[in-house]
Amino acid sequence: MTYRIAICDDEQNQIEYLTSVVSAWSNENGHICEIRTFPSAEAFLFAYEDDKAYDILLLDIEMKHITGVDLAKSIRKKDQTVQIIFITGYSEYISEGYEVAALHYLMKPVSKQKLFSVLDRAAEKIKQNEKCLNLPLSGEIVRVPLHEIKYLDVHQNYVTVHGKADYTVKRTLGEFEGLLDSRFTRVGRAMIINLTYIRRVTKTDVYLSDGTVLPLPRGAYEPLNRAIITHT
Repeated sequence: MTYRIAICDDEQNQIEYLTSVVSAWSNENGHICEIRTFPSAEAFLFAYEDDKAYDILLLDIEMKHITGVDLAKSIRKKDQTVQIIFITGYSEYISEGYEVAALHYLMKPVSKQKLFSVLDRAAEKIKQNEKCLNLPLSGEIVRVPLHEIKYLDVHQNYVTVHGKADYTVKRTLGEFEGLLDSRFTRVGRAMIINLTYIRRVTKTDVYLSDGTVLPLPRGAYEPLNRAIITHT
């Protein structure tokens, strides 16, 4: 498989080092990688207007004018599946990755072994995004990519799959559990949520990246937070 990877950093020596490590990962694993480098967030955003087809982004956080976190927020408005890896010299930034569903943080100086491991995880996530749910609707099969599904909920004997569109089928929620992957977790008796869409959790509600607010059942707060931590 070919992976399109962008490296955005305002230090040229860091760009050269990361490029060499990504190239080594590609060669050792038999992958084909197209690597593009950018010296600033502004340079990346200018190019991104014409070409958004990236699989993996390695973003320095401490860049001038537009930080890596702000850049990631802008990207997430248009792409929920690209794998974002932050590079930082300061641990206090780590909590900010929750909002943009960052795959991982790597602390400077970045070790080759750790970057290899995170790239392996990114590749696995990309494979997961190719999986689909097959839904029989009105005499035809509709294929819904798993990465597009935000949540599923049940009303009486019907389950609604909420993605780019909503699809309602006569099945049990339990039947869907075996068809989904580790991105999804059961929340109470009536709902399954895609963890990658969660942006905030309170004692009473779950806030998704598209602005959807879901009521959190009694007793579900702690299990949901454990699922988020485990998934991350």
